[in-house]
Amino acid sequence: MKNTFGSSVAVTLFGESHGEFIGATIDGLAPGIEIQTEYITHMLTLRRPAGKISTPRQEKDEYKIVSGVMNGKTTGAPLTILIPNDNVKSSDYAQMQTLARPSHADYTAECKYHGYQDLRGGGHFSGRITAALVAAGAICKAALEEKDIYIGTHIKRCAGISDREFADIPSDIKDLNTKTFAVLDEERNEKMQEEILAAASEGDSVGGILETAIIGMPPGVGEPWFDPLESMLSHMLFAIPAVKGVEFGAGFSIAEMKGSKANDPFYMEKGRVMTGTNNNGGINGGITNGMPVIFRTAIKPTPTIFKPQNTVDFRSMKDSVLTPKGRHDPAIVHRARVVQDAAAAIVLCDALALRYGTDWLKS
Repeated sequence: MKNTFGSSVAVTLFGESHGEFIGATIDGLAPGIEIQTEYITHMLTLRRPAGKISTPRQEKDEYKIVSGVMNGKTTGAPLTILIPNDNVKSSDYAQMQTLARPSHADYTAECKYHGYQDLRGGGHFSGRITAALVAAGAICKAALEEKDIYIGTHIKRCAGISDREFADIPSDIKDLNTKTFAVLDEERNEKMQEEILAAASEGDSVGGILETAIIGMPPGVGEPWFDPLESMLSHMLFAIPAVKGVEFGAGFSIAEMKGSKANDPFYMEKGRVMTGTNNNGGINGGITNGMPVIFRTAIKPTPTIFKPQNTVDFRSMKDSVLTPKGRHDPAIVHRARVVQDAAAAIVLCDALALRYGTDWLKS
């Protein structure tokens, strides 16, 4: 099982949904980076369940940093974060231990780990583990903001309802990072939540699309072949549970354009190279060009729904029917957006450290 991402700045995740702790270890952080505890708490709060559109499982996420920090600043040694699991109900999964939940990792985990995997609450495959990713990403994101690099994600589409496009990106990012339900147009907030509740009332779930903007990235970051910034981001983004698609800039629609429209023309403004459009999402040849990095992810509907579903018992190898129990989200798109911010921050710290050296984040 490989649980580490990154080269210069590397993050390892550990723990299970119903285990004693989940956590993360960050290796490669420069010494002297200030640990903003309130910032970490804020990002964890944005990931937590909120009302009837989320799971009833409530965790305090009272994290503890047990290594790599002294007097509020990184020491340069591996930094380890522990988050306790307090609100577990493993009995909900007793009758489902051999029944594969459709679109979950139950069957594939059985194939890979031969029955030794932790089945409670999805074990190591659970979205619960993203709390540790968010805590690690919060440290990276705060360090990036000290270098004037900012990340923000909004719910571009959910349950058939679309948010407005990014406009004044710096202002939009600042606004998004204060919101529990991250939409740019507040009128869409209520409509999306109504559709999520409607699906929940039917025992069903909905998915959505997240769109992220990153500003302040210097030009020249990324590698031309096997570590393009798109590849590094995509690698991490597909590690987020429920992500089934990633696109940059104009994405798949660029295939329908002619080159004269798809190309982003260059011009000079106050001594900086700019582009008139951003169809390539701020990246050319795998390398940042100084424009905002823009990407979107497709988030599938929560796979555990309260409807009978055909499945198999993977121990007896017989057909069966599953009616899940437990506590589950009718949508996770609103919680996943801060996970996406955290994931992007980790990638950027790694890419920047590869380009400028690990001390760049502090200097």
